[in-house]
Amino acid sequence: MTTDLNALTEHDMGDDCPVCRTQDLVDAVLLPAAAAWEQRNGLPRLSLALHGAAGLLGALLEEGVSRDDLERTLSELLDEIEQHILEDMTMGGPPQGSA
Repeated sequence: MTTDLNALTEHDMGDDCPVCRTQDLVDAVLLPAAAAWEQRNGLPRLSLALHGAAGLLGALLEEGVSRDDLERTLSELLDEIEQHILEDMTMGGPPQGSA
């Protein structure tokens, strides 16, 4: 079975978009849980995120995704994330809930 990286990264920014839903889950659940676990166990901040992400990327390598394709896709995702960060900073920070 081959993994289609485009299917894992392309999304429509809609409510039913699996990529957007995954990003929401990571932001709302996984990052706070990882931060609490790191703090409780005296680990450096974001160490779980970095090593966990590397482990998950390793699973893609095991599936047969080439390192070059993975690096290209990761670079594109990081570019997108940086763009969102800049937009959030311009608008006064990330959303803090709905009013």
